[in-house]
Amino acid sequence: MKLFYFLFSLNFFFSFGQEIVGFKKIDSLRSVLHKSENMDSLSIAKTYYAIGGIYRQNFYGEQAYKEFIKAGKIFKGLGDDLNYAKTLYNIGIIQKNEKDFTASEVTSIEALTRLNGLKQTNEVKKFKCYIFNNLGILFGELQQFEESVNYYKKAIKLNKEFDVENSYHSYLYKNNLAFIYKRIGKYELAAKYYEEIISNKSLIDSKPAFYAMALNNYANNNYLIGNEKNIPDLYFEALKIIDSSNYRAIAINTHLAEYHKDKNQLDSAKYYAYRAKRIAKLYSNDEILSTILLLSKIEEGEKSAKHLRDYVKLNDSLQKEERKVRNKFARIRFETKEIEQENIKIARERMWLVIISIILAISGLLLYIIISQRAKNKELVFAKKQQEANEEIYNLMLGEHEKIEEARASEKRRISEELHDGVLGRLFGTRLSLDSLNMNNTPEAVKTRSEYIDKLKTIENDIRKVSHELNTDFVSGGGFMDIITTMVNNQTSVYKLTCNLQHDTNINWDATSNIYKIHIYRILQEILHNIYKHAEATHVNISITLKNDVICFSIIDDGTGFDVAKAKSGIGLKNMRSRVKNIDGVLHIASKKDVGTTVSIEVPTNYQ
Repeated sequence: MKLFYFLFSLNFFFSFGQEIVGFKKIDSLRSVLHKSENMDSLSIAKTYYAIGGIYRQNFYGEQAYKEFIKAGKIFKGLGDDLNYAKTLYNIGIIQKNEKDFTASEVTSIEALTRLNGLKQTNEVKKFKCYIFNNLGILFGELQQFEESVNYYKKAIKLNKEFDVENSYHSYLYKNNLAFIYKRIGKYELAAKYYEEIISNKSLIDSKPAFYAMALNNYANNNYLIGNEKNIPDLYFEALKIIDSSNYRAIAINTHLAEYHKDKNQLDSAKYYAYRAKRIAKLYSNDEILSTILLLSKIEEGEKSAKHLRDYVKLNDSLQKEERKVRNKFARIRFETKEIEQENIKIARERMWLVIISIILAISGLLLYIIISQRAKNKELVFAKKQQEANEEIYNLMLGEHEKIEEARASEKRRISEELHDGVLGRLFGTRLSLDSLNMNNTPEAVKTRSEYIDKLKTIENDIRKVSHELNTDFVSGGGFMDIITTMVNNQTSVYKLTCNLQHDTNINWDATSNIYKIHIYRILQEILHNIYKHAEATHVNISITLKNDVICFSIIDDGTGFDVAKAKSGIGLKNMRSRVKNIDGVLHIASKKDVGTTVSIEVPTNYQ
């Protein structure tokens, strides 16, 4: 990774017109790719781009093409339009060099489209200029000179927006435009641009090969319009500026050969033509072809014919090789498209798998919710029915209690009537009889009768008092507490417990809802049952008081007690907690071994 970022920071693969980089760089980058487990996709793509740049600068077009295709695929997948456009630009250059002009045009236009969709920074504008320049070269090769001129002008105009006027690229685009003007015979326009370039002598030191090329083209442009001033001295000056084996020297030697041929100086013409051929063999088959054709025009007889045959043979060979390379590029593009389509298919299948999984998950969740809701509904229905049953039981109990109380009151009235109408009547008659015996006026008789009469009066008053008390309705205000008292007495009697029950008469049980009373009844019933079942108690204190609109229950037994923290909650205790919760109450249990247990319940009043 460190090696990659070091190389990447050099920006050699993002710059234009760099020197040839040694193939050791490629080995280093390949070693980085072999350890790509720790690299992100962007770093891998930039590494492929770097390798492609080295191959292209060393004129290994096919290898460069493959690496750029790999890089472009990743950049495109990442949505990195800037780097993808740069990759397309390099691919377009390779296609142009291999004479696949149509493919190069398509690739360059796609790169431009990508760049147009980005924020127009200086870097974006710079690469747009590179692409305009490449399109200018393409249309020049296709002899669509008007289109070529337009693209060169676009490059020159856009370059002014971010670059200084006298920069290398500014002069490069002008040189290429001048070359097209020279080809279509607009020599004066061509000369204008050439003179602007060669007037900048600083280029001799900074870009000697480019300056020599411009000087050579300027000299040739002058020669074509008949201006032979300083010809061939300008050619010789161009040769002095660059190394004699430089690629640019091919054109200079070719122009010198043509000049001497025109002057009928055949020896000199042959010298420069053969010299151009030797240099061309180091760089370009196209240049070899042009020098052979030139030699066929300079030589005579059999030598001329041989050069011509060599020209035809090489031209056929080059055309076959170009077709082969174009077919290979097309095959690489096709295979890449197939891989992309396969990846798209896999991605689509994965997407559908995810969608189906999500649908199944949602369906399962909905099914679970429906089943759970149905179960809850059943629980609610059951709870409702249980509540209705409890209310019905309570109402039956209350009705039964009312019947008992009614029977009791009826019996009291009957006894009262019997006492009043029967006993009292007879006593009253006896008293009257005794009064009539008062005719005996002896002191003793009178005294005795008077005593009996007083006693009878006392008995009469006592009976009347009892009669009135029996006839009084003392059941008022009893109701629910009578039911509780009856239940407690019955339970403690069965469980053989002694019980002390105290209750606050200020509690308005008649205003309390039946549901509350049912839960309270069942809770007390369950507590007594648990005391009998687990506590081994002999005595229970039950207290029911009202404090600040809160009914407080306290049930204390003298049983064995238990560890509350370790005790398991049985069904009875769970039901008791549930009932307390249903009436918004609070349950607290405190217990101590061999001392007993205290159950405290606090329930807010629910007066209706």
